Amino acid sequence: MYHVWYNFLMKDAPVLRVVFFRTALGREPVREWLKSLEKQHRKIIGEDIKLVQFRWPLGMPTVRKIETDLWEVRTRLPKGQIARVFFTVKEGEMVLLHGFIKKSQKTPGHDLKLARERKNLWLSG
Repeated sequence: MYHVWYNFLMKDAPVLRVVFFRTALGREPVREWLKSLEKQHRKIIGEDIKLVQFRWPLGMPTVRKIETDLWEVRTRLPKGQIARVFFTVKEGEMVLLHGFIKKSQKTPGHDLKLARERKNLWLSG
């Protein structure tokens, strides 16, 4: 039954192509962050990213708009942990900018600042 429901939710083709933000030195910080997580956590976050990829545009509870051209994928992990992946969308691409595990109710300012900087670099380049 789950497989049938999942296929019903997903369109035949993705709406967005997922790409990782790449630094000037060629690093992909979100990919590196995901690889550092437990396999189960990677899978859950990946499923949420895939849901956005296939069903864009989405809103709460999976996606929250932060500001113009900046959104977050909101993922609940086991043991009450919460993951966030900031992204932007440009020309059919979902660009993963920054990911982190939330440790408090409020999004840390340095995480938001880093996502904004990467968004501005991507959109201007």
